[in-house]
Parts: sequence; structure tokens; C-alpha cells
Amino acid sequence: MFDGLYFEFPKILAVIFFFIACETLCRMRLSSLYFPHTQQFMKQSIVSSKLLFLLKWIAIVMMILALMSPVKDEAFEIEPKKGHEIALILDASESMRSRGFDKYNPTVSRFDVVKDIVRDFISQRKNDNMGLVVFGAYSFIASPLTYDKNILSKIVSQLSVGMAGKYTSLYESLAQGANLLKMSKSKSKVAILLTDGFSTAGVDKIPLDIALDIAKREGVKVYPIGIGNANEYNANVLLKIAKETGGVAFGASSANELKEVYKKIDELEKVEIKAETYNNLHYYYFYPLFIGLLSLMLYVYLRNKRGSY
Repeated sequence: MFDGLYFEFPKILAVIFFFIACETLCRMRLSSLYFPHTQQFMKQSIVSSKLLFLLKWIAIVMMILALMSPVKDEAFEIEPKKGHEIALILDASESMRSRGFDKYNPTVSRFDVVKDIVRDFISQRKNDNMGLVVFGAYSFIASPLTYDKNILSKIVSQLSVGMAGKYTSLYESLAQGANLLKMSKSKSKVAILLTDGFSTAGVDKIPLDIALDIAKREGVKVYPIGIGNANEYNANVLLKIAKETGGVAFGASSANELKEVYKKIDELEKVEIKAETYNNLHYYYFYPLFIGLLSLMLYVYLRNKRGSY
């Protein structure tokens, strides 16, 4: 417990020489009275004086040690992490209600399969700061950036098809994802955009070029994923988004393929976060202070009770 203990103010130890000098030179001198048959009384007086002497010096030494401030300096370091600022952008439009995406569980909706895979992806990215955007006819931020993967996973599990409308506002969701990462100072900003449809004309209020400009201005690398049959989503638009932002476009026609896509994205380049070192000071002055005060109180009590010095 006390390994590595040191004193913040070791020079205070010199004060003890003042007390030694005072003990030697400043003794109280009383006139002597002689009585016969006082041998037993003298023995008790000597024992009492020795006890008081011991208590007095314990109090002095302990007080001085407390003033010297014994302390233990424990250094600890936050290990360097490799992580990203990631915006997960999920399509919750009506088309995500279709079934058969998972051949092993064909009765489950496409959106429920996506939620399970995304939650698994979240659990794997332990060092990332992640947020969530959900879109349909409009888009909204379902979760700001957070390192708390449990909360983010719970939010994903509570999403439902149609909660943002039944149409597909694809380009608006891209802009919303870039805005989510806008306040981030990280050098690595990534958006994973998942959709199973085309942008709905007249509903998507932001043109593709403007959405791309916003993403590029914020330095966001976009990984678009089209799920379902190749004719269900606009592969050319997804390729353009990936090319313009420096990402890679993917397609997945089944749950197993989508799992593989997220595994590939999990191999994203890492960005080192500098390690930070902290010093945690543990002070132990209260131990000698307590002993010193206790000794002093006993000294005063016994001295007043017995009238001895």
C-alpha cells in the first residue's frame, strides 16, 4: 500500500530540532520538597512521567509527519485507441417491410434482419464514436454520436418500418448523416448508408449534388450499401456517392451477403488517438495526524488528571 510513498515537504522535518532543543533547554524547574517514606510515590511518578514523555513525543513526531504531507503518486495511462466517428444511416421506408431477405428465417422482415446485423456491427466497433440517422420520407437523427454501444444498440432494436414515412428520402439522409458528423474533430469521419430503394421524386428535398457537397465539405467518407435485388436500388447513384466521397459501394441480395459487407467495412483504416497520461495523488497525512491528535489528547488528559509532567 505504501510502496512509492514520499513526502511533499520533506524540509519540515527540520522543525523537530526545535522541539529537541526546547526539551533540553526549556525545562520547567520547580522547587524541591523532601518527605520521608516517599519511595513508592516516586516509582509511580517516574512511570507516569515516562508515559507522558512518550505520548508527547509521539504527538510531536506524528504532527510533523502530517505537515510533511506523505503522498503516493500513481501514474496511469489511457491506452491509444484506433477508432472512427461513424454515422449509421438506415432506410426505414415501407419497402423494408418485405420478407425473404434471410433464407434461414424467411418470415422476418428485411428491416429486422438489418437491425440484427447492424447491432452486431456496433458491438464489434468498441472504440468508435457512433451515431444513428433513420430515414424514410424524411430523415432524423435517432442518436447523436456516442461511445455507449449499449444505448445505441437499444435504440436500433426499437426502430420500426415506416417511423419516418413510407417513401425514400435518400439524398436528404446523406446530408443528415454529414450534419451528424459536422461537430466532430476526428480525422476519420465515416457514413454507412444502407437503402433498398430509389430516391422518391418530389419527396427528397435535397438534390444529390448538394448532399455530396455537404459530405465532401465535412470530410465524410461514405460507404453506401444497396440491399435486395439489383433492380430494387439505384446502383449507379450509390457508386457515384462512394466515388465522390472516397468510399466503396456494396450490394447485398441476402442476409449472409450483408453480414460480409459489414465485415469488410469493419476492416476500415484505423486512426490513432494519442495516449493520455494522468497522475493520481493519494494523500496519507491523515494517518499520522490522527495518531498525533490521539496522543496529544491522552497526554493532556493524563497530565491534568495526575498533575504530573
